[in-house]
Parts: sequence; structure tokens; C-alpha cells
Amino acid sequence: MKRILTGLKPTGDLTLGNYIGAIKQMINMQDEYDSFLFVADLHALTIYQDPVELKERIRKFIAMYIACGIDPQKNTIYIQSENEYIPAISYLLECNTNYGEASRMIQFKEKSKQNANFSVGLLTYPILMAADILYCDCDYVPVGIDQKQHVELARNIAERFNNKYGKTFNLPEPLLSKTGTKIYDLKNPTKKMSKSEDNPSGVISLFDDLPSIVSKIMRATTDSLNQIKYDPENQPGISNLLNIASSLTNRSIDDLVSQFNGKGYGELKKYVAEITANHIGEIQKRYEQIVNSELLDEILNKGIARSRELAQQKYEAMKLKVGTVRK
Repeated sequence: MKRILTGLKPTGDLTLGNYIGAIKQMINMQDEYDSFLFVADLHALTIYQDPVELKERIRKFIAMYIACGIDPQKNTIYIQSENEYIPAISYLLECNTNYGEASRMIQFKEKSKQNANFSVGLLTYPILMAADILYCDCDYVPVGIDQKQHVELARNIAERFNNKYGKTFNLPEPLLSKTGTKIYDLKNPTKKMSKSEDNPSGVISLFDDLPSIVSKIMRATTDSLNQIKYDPENQPGISNLLNIASSLTNRSIDDLVSQFNGKGYGELKKYVAEITANHIGEIQKRYEQIVNSELLDEILNKGIARSRELAQQKYEAMKLKVGTVRK
């Protein structure tokens, strides 16, 4: 079975958009691959994180992914920082990476312009990402088009190391995400719903209480055309609500449009609010059972044991090849 690896950075809150657009796709892929899923907490440290909040968010994110349907029996789930071999592998990879390669990474160029006092970690984190990818010899890394550059860098570093020291790494392929339905901001339906959005009234968090979810949908921006039609260009707000309903019920857009033909926007909003609150409510019930349970620690202990074993083997092989061994 081919191996796949996905990392999630514990910043912001997981949203309905994350669930429909990404998590549901991961759930589908877990039946096709030997799946590795890790919390990239070290990547979050390129900018300051409140330590108490970060610790809490790491656990919340993992519990919520499992509550959404990520199966611990089909995924190796672990916390990046608990595998001490990955940063060690990263350093050996840094010594085989050119400064120009690292400084050309799009996110580094953008974020270093925003803050002249950026940390060295901002420059080197793509190499840490390469270590995340390469240590377990994964075959595929699901990415959006904007993240493809990171997999290409990992491939370049791996190929350079292989050429210098002999075959050591598998060369992974970017797996352009089978993009799920894109969910837009409820207040500004022309831009994607984002966990980093400053205006929370347009964003549904998977951690929102159910009355808040209903309220946000009932106050969603629509238009003055007064017709329920799927037209993302001219009616982005209504189209967004139809996409949410279709994704959560597995009903077709045409079926939903037919149901609400001739009815007012309020009825559609009420329907979408009800099914969304019910769906997230069921996820939250599972989340509450998981987040503070011994089961979560058992899952993480099992995942880090497998991850650490593979990383230690890779690190020892690298040390032997570069000559940093006593005997």
C-alpha cells in the first residue's frame, strides 16, 4: 500500500470550510493509503504562540479530526515535536540545502517582507517540512497548488543527498488535493472561509456553540434578487448556502434548488442552519468523548512509537553515510 503524509498546523480554529473542503477528503483517502497524520506544532513556532494556548490547541485539533471521522486504525497519528529524530534529520538536510533554495520559498519571501525581524526558523522551516516528508519514505503528500513548492524542495534535497551519499530517500510526489467543495465566508461570500479571519461572524468554527452557528447562518449575506438559484457569480451568498447544504446532506444542488423554488431566503437559511447545527453537534458530542480521554493518549502513544522507530532508522542511516559515527 502506498504511503501518504499530511500535516496540520495548530493555529486558529478549525472551520466548517476546513471540514467540507479538506477533512472529508482525508477521510476518503484513508482507505486507499497507509496514512500518516501529524500535528506540525514545531512549524507553528516560526511566530510567537502563547504556550498554554498552543498546548491546548494541539490536543483539541487531534480530537476534532478524530471526531470528524479520521480513523486511528487507518492513520498513524502523532505530534511532530514528540519525535526528536525529525529535527536531527532536518539539520542534516539543512547542510545539503542551498541558501538560495530556502530563500526562494514563496511563504518566506512574503512573510519576511511583512516582518524584517523574522526568525531563522521562518527560513529553515521548509527544510523541517522536508524532514517530515522524507523520514518515513512517503509516496505522496496531498497539497494545494500553493504548497506544491514545498514537496518539490523536499524532492530536490532528497535527490541531492542520494547523489552524494547513495540511495537514502524515496522521492515523494505532490498529490494535488482532490479539492472538496470550497466554502466561503458568510459575511463576504466572495472570499474563502478562513480560520484566521478577523471577523468571526462570517466564519463557523467546529467549536462554536450551536445557537451561534444558527445565528451566523441566519444573518448570512445574500442579495436582493429574491430567487433561490445556484449562480456563484451573481448570487455568491445563496450559492454558498446551497454548497453547505449539499455537502452536509449529500443531496444535489439541483435537488435543493427544486425544493426551495419559489420560497424565501429565510426558509433556505433556516434549513441550512438546522442541518449544519445538527451535523456539527454530532461531531462535538464525539469530540467531548475523545478530547480528555485516555483513548486519545493511547492513539498518540501508538502513533509516535511508529513514527519514532522509522525516524530513528532513517537518522542512523544518514549518520552512517555522512560519517558522524564513532565506529
